[in-house]
This record gives sequence, structure tokens and C-alpha cells, in this order.
Amino acid sequence: METFLALFTYFAHLFLIHVYIVRLAKYLKMPVHLRWELYPVIHEEKYPSASSYLEEKDWWLKKRKKKYLRGFFFLLKDYFILSDYAKGKFLYWLGLYPWHMGFILTMFFEFLCFISGLYIIRGGQVSDSSPSIVGTFLYHMTLIIGVLSFLTGMVGSVLIFLNRVFDKSLREYAVLLHYITYGVTFLLFFTGFYSWFFTDPKLEEYRLFWAGLLSFDFSRVGLWTAIHIMVYDLFLLYLPYTRWLHYITRFFAFFFIRWDDEPNIPGSSLERKVARLLEKKVTWSAPHIDKGKSWVDLARV
Repeated sequence: METFLALFTYFAHLFLIHVYIVRLAKYLKMPVHLRWELYPVIHEEKYPSASSYLEEKDWWLKKRKKKYLRGFFFLLKDYFILSDYAKGKFLYWLGLYPWHMGFILTMFFEFLCFISGLYIIRGGQVSDSSPSIVGTFLYHMTLIIGVLSFLTGMVGSVLIFLNRVFDKSLREYAVLLHYITYGVTFLLFFTGFYSWFFTDPKLEEYRLFWAGLLSFDFSRVGLWTAIHIMVYDLFLLYLPYTRWLHYITRFFAFFFIRWDDEPNIPGSSLERKVARLLEKKVTWSAPHIDKGKSWVDLARV
């Protein structure tokens, strides 16, 4: 059983990484996107003042300093607080936020188990009585983060499901995938919680399981820990096909659409990309659009 569980865990992680790499490569190869053209952009030096470099004479000929870290921290804040949801629909946010944090914390929990596994196979002891502060720190962190992820994830899964069912404005836009995802995530967090509460209160089996994965000396775990690991692996296989891909796509949406302010100047690579797109044939028609003509031809009409 432990061999099957270990092999399935390897497969789930490799599959997730493979699909994400394929998706990322696909996004990076996509055509230039339309963008907002709203200024000032967050990485401008004068931001958040109302003025912009666009007010300067011949701005496109000057080298512009960009503060990318400001955008990066804005995105982190957006990920961890979800303030737009809180302002727009507070009741929905009350369910969305713990659900969202449960997901982030469970990923962090797995990362800490991975680090703990490395520490164990190098001869370290991860426990509350470890002679090393590193071992004690890893013990408490995995325990706190793991339990928090199970609890917040369970509460969030239930609340967001109820929001979707009883709020008409949300229900009208719901699809089957929403409800399947809520069920899958609840099962994920519940099995983790049950395993911790009833069979492995120190979460020791997870750390030893990861140590076994890293040393290829697979460790036996209890039934409920095995069930949770199986559910987690299935969740990783399911993850790339859910809307939770937006953890990655939001990065592209902010940096390559919302904040992209690269000027289209003569001779630039952007000009060449746009020129190739304008030569593409239009495949649909309308009273003002002739099918089969290029975008350049239509613009000249």
C-alpha cells in the first residue's frame, strides 16, 4: 500500500507541474492582448499621483524607470485579502476568504512537510522535544499551518456553497463545476481534519511520509492519513482543470494586460507583432465588416 501511495503521489505532482508548464507556455505564446491604457500605471515613479509620464514631451523616446516590486506587492495583497470581493459582496467574501486561505495554507503545509522530510533524512528530529530549534520550529509550524488549513478550508467550503445556493445573483451564474469543486475541497479538508483529530494529532505521519518520498524508503501511514493523501493527490490532478488556475493567470492579467504600457514605436518588436496580427483575415461578417479581408484592409475602408 505504501508503495502505491508513494508512486501515486509522485505521479500527481509531476502531472500538475507538467500541465502548468504546458499552460504557461501556451499563454506566453498567445497574441498581444488588448490592454486598458489607463494611467498612471502602478509601476510609474509618480504613482499614485494623478500625473503620468504621458504628460511629458516625447515620453516614448525617454528611458522610463519602473517599480515592478510595487505591482508585485499589490498582487500579493490582492491574493491574500481579496479586498475587491469584500467591498462588492461582503457575505460572499465571508465564505470565499476562508476557502481561499484553506487552499493557500494547505499548499504551505505540504511545503513544510517537504522541508521537514529533507530535515529528517539528513538526520534531524522534528518534534516538540527536538534538541534543535529548527526541528522544534518545523514541528510547530507544520502542526499550526496544517490544522488551520483544514479548519478554514472546511468552513469556507460550506459557506461558499451556501452562498452559491441561496444567493440568487450568484446561483444564476453557477455551473456544475462550481459545486463539484466545493465538494472536492470539502472532502480534502475534512479528511485532513479527521486524520489529525482522531488518528495523528502531531501530524507525524505526514512528515515521515515526505521523508520516505525523498529517500525512496516509503513509510507506512494510518488509514485516514492514507485516505487524505489519496484525496490530496486526486485534487492535484483535478486542480489544473478548475478555475483555480487563476492563481497563475491573474499574474498575466495584471502584468501583461492591466499594467502593460510598452509603447508601440516604429521598428519595435511590439510593432512587428501587431503588424502580423493586422494581416490576419477576419473570419466573421457584419454590416460593416467583410469576411475574408484583413484587419488592415477593413481599417482602410
